[in-house]
Amino acid sequence: MGFLPLTGLLYFAGHGYENYGNSFMVPIDAPTSYTSEHCLCVQNVLMRMQERETGLNIFLLDMCRKRNPNDDVIVQPGLLKVTANIVFGYATCVDAEAYEVKREGLSNGIFISFLKRRVCEDEKVTVMLDRVAEDMGRCEITRGRQALELRSNLSERRSLTDQIKNSDSSAASSARNQQWAVAHDLPKSHTLQFDCGVKVQLGFAAEFSNVMVIYTRILEKPIEIDSCSAQLTDFPVGVDVNLKKTNQENLLEAGSLLLIKEGLHSPEVPSLYTRIQSLQRLRSDLTFTVCLHYQYSNMDEEVQERQAVTVGKPLVSKLNLHEPRQPHSCSPSSSSSFILDSFSVPEVSSFADAFRSDLSASEKSSAGSASITQSYYTQTDNPTSVRITNVPEETELFDSDAPQPLMTSKSLPQGQAKDTNYKFSNMYNFHSC
Repeated sequence: MGFLPLTGLLYFAGHGYENYGNSFMVPIDAPTSYTSEHCLCVQNVLMRMQERETGLNIFLLDMCRKRNPNDDVIVQPGLLKVTANIVFGYATCVDAEAYEVKREGLSNGIFISFLKRRVCEDEKVTVMLDRVAEDMGRCEITRGRQALELRSNLSERRSLTDQIKNSDSSAASSARNQQWAVAHDLPKSHTLQFDCGVKVQLGFAAEFSNVMVIYTRILEKPIEIDSCSAQLTDFPVGVDVNLKKTNQENLLEAGSLLLIKEGLHSPEVPSLYTRIQSLQRLRSDLTFTVCLHYQYSNMDEEVQERQAVTVGKPLVSKLNLHEPRQPHSCSPSSSSSFILDSFSVPEVSSFADAFRSDLSASEKSSAGSASITQSYYTQTDNPTSVRITNVPEETELFDSDAPQPLMTSKSLPQGQAKDTNYKFSNMYNFHSC
């Protein structure tokens, strides 16, 4: 087992296309007729990695590679260095689509379904991806429609199970790890007391670093009140909230498939759930209103009370990604709006450990996702023609009689998950007060 030098690893699952040899990742808020202007060019990410003198660069792209008819611009990325340390694992071939299978309400790409089984193998990255390609080649439903493409000039035996070699700049490495921790910090549980005597509790759970679920329950109510419920409303502009799915009685109806297994829903303790997306766009503290609806036993009319709530900047919104940033600044003392000293992050032994822990959390629904080991972000602020939802790939397969290899593998056991870098569904539950 060797040691990994400074390494760039990009995993992306979502909309994508390829024009004139350049691959483009499409943000979820890109306009319908998106072009390269609205997207992130993979080759530009590689250039940024090379500027950091990375010893290994790995790209795992679970996206389509069809041409984009709306984009006739030939993008010319910056000059790439000639190195022998680049690996591209494409989910599909040039001018082809990447498929996914939908089962029990969850959508998983064919590529990731096979990749997550072999990502921790102690083999050279290219050997591991070759085996994934062979596994995919035995899949009946994609034969002749999707095949993994591997491009590599890797001259050394490098595995994702190699130990991570700490950066020479321990302060800069620590600052990046602490930023990661800050981006997954949830608000504390809140308790609200209303004039009518009802006490309401708010709880928070993280689905991803930019997706949070807020859930409410009634702690106490006077006996003269027959029924009551606490509903959330008045969310700020910028965050994405599907109003038709707010204040739902279970997580499935709220659109939060990933948290169903986390035990948030308890029939003995009725709760209402609201899912908030796109927290990276939040420019100020998250504020909303808790509207209490209740009815007295001797009255037919419903009564309402309202309280405004501010929970600060949750999860990734603390990083203020909307602000201009110095692209090459690695100084831990660079200006920011949050304090890093109070956060600590457990170390991870290898890239595969951290990557697989993320994969176990990404039995994804319909939201595209990306995971990058170095902090490269793309943000598109286009106020017009914005898509409300994003299905990761254009084509889905619904064959319920698919072969066994497509069965969704189980997530990490609870004990093992706690030993990894971060569990996305970490939460403050109702018993934390």
